[in-house]
Amino acid sequence: MIKLKILFTLILFSLVVSTFAQGNFGGGVDDEDIHFGFTFQYISSEYKIVRKNNWQDAFLDPENGFKSNTGEVKSIRSIPNPGFGIGFVANALINKNLDFRFTPTLAFTDRIIDYEFKNTKTFDQPGLVSPDGFTRRTVSAVMMDFPVGIKLKSERRNNFRAYILGGIKYGINIASKKKEDDEVLDAEFKFLKNNKNILSYEAGIGFDLYFEFFKLSPEIKFSHSINSILRGNDTPYSTPIDKLFLRNFQFSLYFE
Repeated sequence: MIKLKILFTLILFSLVVSTFAQGNFGGGVDDEDIHFGFTFQYISSEYKIVRKNNWQDAFLDPENGFKSNTGEVKSIRSIPNPGFGIGFVANALINKNLDFRFTPTLAFTDRIIDYEFKNTKTFDQPGLVSPDGFTRRTVSAVMMDFPVGIKLKSERRNNFRAYILGGIKYGINIASKKKEDDEVLDAEFKFLKNNKNILSYEAGIGFDLYFEFFKLSPEIKFSHSINSILRGNDTPYSTPIDKLFLRNFQFSLYFE
């Protein structure tokens, strides 16, 4: 039985090697000065939270006689939350090992931050149920992202090539809950607000896999906002935070 498994593994490995050894696949995409494609993306978003020195102090609501309904803060956390994106690829050849990339994307993400108050009270955001013991605030974003970057490629080996890349990304949130938030009167039920425009740096790795008529590139990329994206307002949710940065982990499939 063990010998049979070894034989099957060897046959499968031989088939994979022979597949990648066939011809100069890829439709000649690497020989073009400029070529185009499209992408599908899985995105995991979370915050990096920088708290103020007095972040645990109770929020005193000026609209409520400087009283506190939420009480002191026990903890603040952000958890990764999945989203997805679809986009377009424009690739300009600089030399045989270097490309310039422009990959505009429409991304749908929800950013989550949970607050735990010492009095164990929960103040749900309208339309959202918080986990037990926490008050959850979610920022729903539909981002138009405009990443530009440099792709540094290894030498091609048959129908395989590895690469690394780095660059910057400008994003603008085209979805807004401002009207809904303005209708909420009590501070403890307000939303957490983020800046509409976000500038981030990016870095990643990937592989070019060449098929007969196209090139497929699985890619992993990390991005981090350069500046704080917190839009301060007088609520129990923005007051404890000094700076709020956005971090994205992204897995993409590029078809070119």
